Amino acid sequence: MPRVKRGVTTRQRHKSIQALTKGHRATRHKLVKRAKESMVKALSYSYAHRRERKGDMRQLWITRVSAASRAEGITYGQFINGLKKAGVEINRKVLADMAVKEPGVFAELATIAKKQS
Repeated sequence: MPRVKRGVTTRQRHKSIQALTKGHRATRHKLVKRAKESMVKALSYSYAHRRERKGDMRQLWITRVSAASRAEGITYGQFINGLKKAGVEINRKVLADMAVKEPGVFAELATIAKKQS
């Protein structure tokens, strides 16, 4: 069986790890063993935070809708409940966008929700 020299594949693997840890401080991007630890941790954080961001955005939409509905004289809970009873199916993302960009349309929705509650 012929002898296999593994320097090429090892160097390629090390380069890919160091490319992923570019920008990390000190040994976390220079030394391969430390860089791999840093890379694994960074990738797990990025995976988790991509999912966390979805919750953060929903929280932001709810805050915006709540502020706009209070300006119309109705609480957030009453507003959402009124829309559901009226059969208006608009998600929170669109409602938040309306509250910021189209306050007139949002005011109409608030009056619909007030009538239902």
